[in-house]
Amino acid sequence: MFGKQSIVGLDVGSSSIKAVELKRGRTGLEVAHLGVEPLPSDIVVDSMIVDSGTVSTAIAKLFGENEIKTRNVATSVSGHSVIVKKISLPMMSDQELAETIQKEAAQQIPFDIADVSIDYQILSEDPSSPTMDVLLVAVKKDKILNYTNVLSMAGKAPAIVDIDAFALQNCYEYNYDPAPGATVALLNLGASVMNINIVKGTIPIFTRDVSVGGHQYTDSLQKELDLSFDDAEALKLGKKVGTVSEEAKAPVLQQVTEIIVLEIQKTFDFFRATAAGEHIERIYLAGGSCKVPGLIESLRQEFSLPVEELNPFHKIAPPVDGKAAEVIEQNAGQLAVAVGLALRSFDDL
Repeated sequence: MFGKQSIVGLDVGSSSIKAVELKRGRTGLEVAHLGVEPLPSDIVVDSMIVDSGTVSTAIAKLFGENEIKTRNVATSVSGHSVIVKKISLPMMSDQELAETIQKEAAQQIPFDIADVSIDYQILSEDPSSPTMDVLLVAVKKDKILNYTNVLSMAGKAPAIVDIDAFALQNCYEYNYDPAPGATVALLNLGASVMNINIVKGTIPIFTRDVSVGGHQYTDSLQKELDLSFDDAEALKLGKKVGTVSEEAKAPVLQQVTEIIVLEIQKTFDFFRATAAGEHIERIYLAGGSCKVPGLIESLRQEFSLPVEELNPFHKIAPPVDGKAAEVIEQNAGQLAVAVGLALRSFDDL
């Protein structure tokens, strides 16, 4: 089905819903449609949709206003209900692996095996080696239903449920065509969760979701500077708000940035302790909060690495539609997961 029928990438975050649909053009992939629909706070909490009616209405509105006719949707999940583990198994046939993986999952996953959906991918298969690396993914079934039920309520057909970190990786791979030995950290800083995926070439070698995000900037600005939610959001993304000075704003943002950098530092330390000899060479930052003033510079200083904003449209022709082009210009990074999901229409690339 991939490549023959279009799939809309739909990223349901805790502050907004992002939709991207791609199409083949004469020189490569192009944006067919895209849009962003804000969500009120406390509608999606800890990566779970709390108010299904509000989210399904927002999805229907997003599709209607941006003239997206395609019903098939790829979405993704993250958070505590998602387990990603790299395991090493004796070399075996595909059939043997399919039979073994359930038993292996029962030992590796901290949930009742009956309550989760499991998938796996062989990462390395060297015929001369006695072992093979396998990526094991488990997601609680109620988490998947939480998302697919809302899509159905909105009149959409859930075709694929992916993982945020892997959708981000898909976007990175297509746009940056990484060298096999290049080890990079992909950070997706959303409103309430940060997805961290450390990738070597096209192989994920360490994945973790951390419960920090852009809402912490907004909350701090609201409290410290006595602002409305909307004004704090605008200020967070570098816009001018009323009489608030740079001197008043900068220390509030920096305080939260230090918390986020510390969480990244802990994750990188854990990665280094478990992946002997692997060194991160570059950091790519995506997500709705990737444009917070001073964040990229703080990451460069802390880790002494090149840090750049991931551009989901590096190799994808942008839309001609003025409204969609404006969304990309304002903050392309927030669309990285949705682009990675939309790319699932073209698994032959």
